[in-house]
Amino acid sequence: MDYAATSPMSANSLEAYSEVAKRYYGNSASLHDAGGQANYFVEQARAVVAKSLGVNNDGVIFTGSGTEGNLISILSLALASKKGKHIISSQAEHTSVHAALNTLEKIGYIVTRLPLQQNGCIHVRQVQEVIREDTALITIQHVNSEIGSIQPVEEIAELAERSNIYLHVDCVQSFCKLPLKQQVDAITISAHKIGGPKGCGAVYINPQLCIPPLTPGVTHERGLRGGTLDTPAIVAFASAIENYHYNDQYFHELREYFKRNLPDTCRLIDCQSQLPNICGVLMKNLEGQYVMLKLNEAGICISTGSACDIHSESGTKAILSMGYSMQAARQFFRISFGPATTFEEIDQLKMALSTI
Repeated sequence: MDYAATSPMSANSLEAYSEVAKRYYGNSASLHDAGGQANYFVEQARAVVAKSLGVNNDGVIFTGSGTEGNLISILSLALASKKGKHIISSQAEHTSVHAALNTLEKIGYIVTRLPLQQNGCIHVRQVQEVIREDTALITIQHVNSEIGSIQPVEEIAELAERSNIYLHVDCVQSFCKLPLKQQVDAITISAHKIGGPKGCGAVYINPQLCIPPLTPGVTHERGLRGGTLDTPAIVAFASAIENYHYNDQYFHELREYFKRNLPDTCRLIDCQSQLPNICGVLMKNLEGQYVMLKLNEAGICISTGSACDIHSESGTKAILSMGYSMQAARQFFRISFGPATTFEEIDQLKMALSTI
């Protein structure tokens, strides 16, 4: 019940990984036949990623994770912009986004971090009101990983285009589940959220932009990321994309069933617009960490937020950004469903929560 943190590799993805690792072990940058074979599979996978995003192949760059993708995208776009040193984001972004923004602040950038409304979403008017002449970049998540709220990125994209501002969208949680209907300058995605391997992701950066490399001199991936490509993982990523199916109706049914069967002391956080498979919950008078540990004893895996924030003592960013108190934030835990989740498993979860 922690699919928003990661998912098991699918059978197709595992098979693809194993086959390529055994047979096509060449370095995709090498000029001999073994390298050419590996490069062929990398480029085929790049085309699959590009098609899934509706973008040009030339803009797809393979990374080692969603975190690395966010760092590369945000730092590269900020440094590429000639408009100024002002950036707009939200208070509830992934830790990697905040890490990139904190880095930019240390070299003179100014970051405006907007709160979420009580409905879990940023109001487009908020974004419009804080745009300045020197605003260089807007970076926003498509779907919040803690509560599943869907941000109005299409409307924000229109604002960014009118104001000639670069826009980066973190699509790690939404990829293959919710299409991004508007063209943007950069997108981050990850393999392991959809049944692909860990340690593999990708970014799209508009190839028409002149992007300075963060590490000048590297030669792989348009000079934007160094290192030998992990061909088996990349091919397995493409296989996961081709075989992943997000059943929105089924997840809505699971969510409603879960909501109806929650103990009276629990409250499900409903947002104006959200992915149904991510369920943020508050349990009265108990800390989320305690709930997580007790469920773990029952063989049920959940989370108290993003797995990248487990050492934070400040509660979850999304809940706090929505105006909840620190006490409420510490009562938060997250249930997230995957394609294999069943109604019977939710019954088991209900019994365990009732016991707690």
